Amino acid sequence: MTESTPLAPSDPADDRLYFRQLLAGRDFAVGDSVAQQMMNFVYLIGDRTTGEAFIVDPAYGVDDLLEVLAADGMRCTGALATHYHPDHVGGDMMGWGIEGITRLLEANQVPIHVQADEAPWVERSTGVSGDDLVTHHGGDVINIGGVPVTLIHTPGHTPGSQCFLVDGRLVSGDTLFLEGCGRTDLPGGDPEAMYESLTTRLARVPDETILYPGHLYSPDPSASMGVTREHNYVFRLSTPEQWMSMFGR
Repeated sequence: MTESTPLAPSDPADDRLYFRQLLAGRDFAVGDSVAQQMMNFVYLIGDRTTGEAFIVDPAYGVDDLLEVLAADGMRCTGALATHYHPDHVGGDMMGWGIEGITRLLEANQVPIHVQADEAPWVERSTGVSGDDLVTHHGGDVINIGGVPVTLIHTPGHTPGSQCFLVDGRLVSGDTLFLEGCGRTDLPGGDPEAMYESLTTRLARVPDETILYPGHLYSPDPSASMGVTREHNYVFRLSTPEQWMSMFGR
């Protein structure tokens, strides 16, 4: 497993913040052909002082991820789910079984934090019980030890997609990539909601914030929001009408 290097600027809070970006099929779940094709990122966020850490979108090699935490002197105390798709939380994807939060719960009974609208979709996709999930709304703040994580509800890719803002970093799941955004033609997708999420809900995220997406769909694994807004075509469509024209509406 290889060390990843966050591109976020130096900050005094980094002494306490634990943050790792790991690529499935390369940094963990090595040899998993599905992981290698899907190129999912998983994130570890925690508090170095207390040793508490959450896994964002635990899928593929869950035991590998727990080993990474243990090697870093951290322990898993929870998980954050950006959305319900099997390549992010586990389940069946086109006949392929992907390990996810069910395996995490077998290994470590921790709360799985999801957006409220996403909870039934996560239950259907993974088979977990609603009792295993902690539901949230946009604007909620979760403290991992002494590290606050703000939840931003960004529907569009799925009804309850959410992003996580922590210490100048935005973990965006499949809402926003460095190039493009998440699909809206899958169950629960909504192009109008996606436009509103990108142009309104994420508008308050400062340009200097570093974007960390859910997949490696670009040469770089991360970039500032300012650079993303400048180069990503989704921000060149300045009206809802222009946006919806991409979908033939």
